[in-house]
Amino acid sequence: MRAFVITIPIKESEQVAERCIKSAARYGVTVEPVYGVTPKDDPVKIADDLGIPTRGFIERYSRFENCLSAFLSHHKLWSWSVENNEEILILEHDAYFNNEIPSNITHRGVLSLGAPSYGKYNIPKLLGVNKLQSKAYLPGAHAYIVKPEAAKVLIEKAKEIAQPTDIFLANYNFPFMDEYYPWPVSAKDSFSTIQNAEGCHAKHNNSAEYKLL
Repeated sequence: MRAFVITIPIKESEQVAERCIKSAARYGVTVEPVYGVTPKDDPVKIADDLGIPTRGFIERYSRFENCLSAFLSHHKLWSWSVENNEEILILEHDAYFNNEIPSNITHRGVLSLGAPSYGKYNIPKLLGVNKLQSKAYLPGAHAYIVKPEAAKVLIEKAKEIAQPTDIFLANYNFPFMDEYYPWPVSAKDSFSTIQNAEGCHAKHNNSAEYKLL
């Protein structure tokens, strides 16, 4: 299974993406870096060309173009999965491997591997693959596996409604959201390229070490 980590061409992102790659290698996972969409790429035009509505990215905690760019970065990899008919692992640059991913995992379409990175959440009651239950939506879109048939559904749904990636990948949007527990991947984030100041306060209580980029 191919694994990709989304990064952007700034020093901080490239450094933590390299950290992700090295942490995955400890558990036998080869991760390839892939540059995502940024506000400089005119994400509104990209979304318009793809038939993706952008109103869902206007929200209080994020910068509009940055949030849309992040979604389009994931969309780019969903398209790769469909075009190549391959199941893939998608990671964000702050993902960090704490354990191995079992080689015999089976799931229904999208499988979250990431420990919740913010807010309140539930602990799954069973080990292994469960229906997504830590939250109704991905507890951060920093680590998940997607099958090509599921990726195709995600792409089509995005033409109807599109939202911040973790909120979009939700039980209320898709019937195939699963999660693996104990979570083998966590998010080690010390900066955000998406949130605004209010979002950072809500998520990190304005930690002096946390930066907006």
